[in-house]
Amino acid sequence: MFQRLDQKLDEFLALGVPWNDCAVYHKGKCVYRRVRGTLDLEGKIPATGNERINIYSCSKVITCTAALMLYEKGLFRLTDPLSDYLPEYAEMQVKTEDGSLRKAEKPIRMLDLFRMTAGFNYDLRSPSLNRLRKETEGVASTRDFARYHACEPLVTEPGSIWQYSLAHDVLAAAVEVISDTEFNAFCKKHIFDPVGMPNTTYLLPSKEYGVVAPHYAFNQEGKISECSKFPVYRLGEKHASGGAGCVSTVDEYTRFLEALRMGKLLKNDTLDLMTTDLLTDAQRETYGYAAGAYGYGLGVRCPQKGSTVSDFGWGGAAGAYAMIDRKNEISAFYAQHVLASPVQPKRGEICPLITEILCGAQAAEGEINKITF
Repeated sequence: MFQRLDQKLDEFLALGVPWNDCAVYHKGKCVYRRVRGTLDLEGKIPATGNERINIYSCSKVITCTAALMLYEKGLFRLTDPLSDYLPEYAEMQVKTEDGSLRKAEKPIRMLDLFRMTAGFNYDLRSPSLNRLRKETEGVASTRDFARYHACEPLVTEPGSIWQYSLAHDVLAAAVEVISDTEFNAFCKKHIFDPVGMPNTTYLLPSKEYGVVAPHYAFNQEGKISECSKFPVYRLGEKHASGGAGCVSTVDEYTRFLEALRMGKLLKNDTLDLMTTDLLTDAQRETYGYAAGAYGYGLGVRCPQKGSTVSDFGWGGAAGAYAMIDRKNEISAFYAQHVLASPVQPKRGEICPLITEILCGAQAAEGEINKITF
């Protein structure tokens, strides 16, 4: 039944990634799980499927889920100015084309954080963030990040265009203020513990990164080599990077996807909102993600109006890729642990393939387990 998916994953391995892992759930049951390859480049240490990995931007789906839990409780509105919760963002400057600064005409709203329309960029080496590293001496917190980041001028007027950015790192800081709880502790209490994710965290101490699977990167010449396991997106020991700092496993992240799909974490109305394409025509011009198929909702790719696709989710810099298809009752997660690999632009190919395999057909019986919460 899954021969074509096997072939696709083998193609990914042939592109040079040492190993990959993929899990597919259909109607609450694990119908496919495959791990192939080795953790070392010498081919001696087989991957087991239990690896802890940096999921990078797949962190964003968890972060937005955490924030929407507070939204459901009426603790903020999407139209609220961000400065209601993080006052440092009250008076923002916008950098113009000639390099001069002007006062922002509009406030950054909570919606802009979710939707990547806040006017931020993804510059981790900005003067303010470099100063953060120096002045906090490696122990920067999530709130520290937001305070220093707010010193940087915006690159666009809030709400004007879609631009991938550090918005979800700022959202994690907003969650801390609104909930009066440290962000990772909030996620542990409301997501990780209820779902059963004991190995998932935004705050793995640097001295414990030895438990993380070997991490690789391709260089500009197409050569692969090992790189640091501590993700560049974490700017300090206490910085819970809501955008890219989570460590998890395939089993645990897939449990999260299933919990989200099944309404265990958010109400159906909230999921409907999260997965509604909220881009304006002007914002869509700078989005550029599978034009005509996907739009962008509250922190996730989602079907564009009139599209035939039915999944939502996101991906991560080291190759992780998540999909949830509520219509067809599918959750799937693909993982590898390689930055800048040639697999990255091809990961989205598994979503339509999985849907095609499962839609209209009963999941193959065999070694399947009902997932419970």
